Amino acid sequence: MKRVRIMKNYKLTLCYDGSRYRGWQKQGNTDNTIQAKTEALLERILGRPAELAGCGRTDAGVHARRQVCSFRADTAMSCGEILEQLRRYLPEDIGALSLEEAPPRFHARLSCREKSYLYRIWNSEAPNVFERKYVYKYPAALDIGAMRRAAEELLGEHDFTAFCSNRHMKKSAVRNLRSISIERRGDELDLLLTGDGFLYNMVRIIAGTLIEAGRGERDAASVAAALESRDRQKAGFTAPAQGLCLWEARY
Repeated sequence: MKRVRIMKNYKLTLCYDGSRYRGWQKQGNTDNTIQAKTEALLERILGRPAELAGCGRTDAGVHARRQVCSFRADTAMSCGEILEQLRRYLPEDIGALSLEEAPPRFHARLSCREKSYLYRIWNSEAPNVFERKYVYKYPAALDIGAMRRAAEELLGEHDFTAFCSNRHMKKSAVRNLRSISIERRGDELDLLLTGDGFLYNMVRIIAGTLIEAGRGERDAASVAAALESRDRQKAGFTAPAQGLCLWEARY
C-alpha cells in the first residue's frame, strides 16, 4: 500500500548575529543569508527541501533576538530530534531557540499580529569594545525630550512611504506604528518600536530621523511634514544596520 504523505507544519524560532550575513532572505547570487544557511541544513536533516517563511526580512548586518519561522515537512523525526540537529550544525552565530508543531494554517509572517524592533545607540565617546557590532556609536549629545516629541508624530496608522527605501514598492505603505519607547540606560540609548508591520529600512530611517531631532536639526513639525509628504528625501538619514535587532514577534 502506498504511504500517504502527511505534511506537518512547524514553528521554528531563531536568534542570530547578522554581522557577516547578507540579510535574512535567500538570494540568487549568494548563499550567505540566514534563510539559505538554515534551509540547507534542514534539507540535510530531513532528506528533502524545506522552505522557510520568516516573520521579518532583516537587512544585511541586522540581528534578531527572536526570528519566528514556519515550514512544512513530512518526517518521522520528533521536534526534539530536529532541534538537536539544528543546534549541533548551524553556524555559531545562528541559534535555534525552539521548534514545535504548529496549527495547519499558521504562517510566520501572515499570522503575525505585531513585531518589535530595538535600535541601540552607544551615546558616548567611551569605547564599547565588546558590543561594537550591535550598537551605532554616536557620541554627540542627544536631546531625548526632542526625540520623544518627534516620535509622537509617527504613532498610529499612516502611509510611511517617506520612511521606506524601496522606491518601486507597489504594495500599500500604510502601517500602524503602535509605540516608540526611547530610554537611556547609562551610555546607551534604546529605541524600541512596535507595530503591525514595517517597510524596507523603515526602522532605520525612523531612527535616523529621531537622531536628527535629538541633535536639533529638525522638530516634531518637520517629522509630521515628512510623513505627510510621502517623499523619502524629507525624512532623516538611514541609521546603520548594526544597531538594529528584530526583538520580538507576537501572534
